[in-house]
Amino acid sequence: MKSYNSIEERIDILQSRIEAYKAEIETLETEPKNNNERIIFKFIETGSTGKTKDFVRELGIKSPRDSLYSSGDVSKLIKDGASDITPALLDIARALASARNKNGPAC
Repeated sequence: MKSYNSIEERIDILQSRIEAYKAEIETLETEPKNNNERIIFKFIETGSTGKTKDFVRELGIKSPRDSLYSSGDVSKLIKDGASDITPALLDIARALASARNKNGPAC
C-alpha cells in the first residue's frame, strides 16, 4: 500500500471509490433495454464469451452477420460497442474483459 500525504487524502480516495462502486451498482441494477444490453449483462454475469454466446443462441438472436452468434461476435460487441448500449454498462464489460485478458480467469 502506498503512503499518503495526509489522512484526508486517503479518505478522499476512498470516498471516490465508494462513489464509483455506487454508480456501478446503479448501472447493474437497471433492466436491459434491448438485446445488445442483455448480451452485455450476460457477459458481465458470466465473465465468459462462450457462455454468453450459448445464452444468445438459446434466445435465438442472430448476429449482425445474420448467423448464429459466436464468441467472437460477443467480443466484437464489447470492443466496438453499439449505439443502443448504455456507455456505463459497456465500460463495466470492457473493464471485466480487460482484466480477464491480463490476469487470466477470475476466481
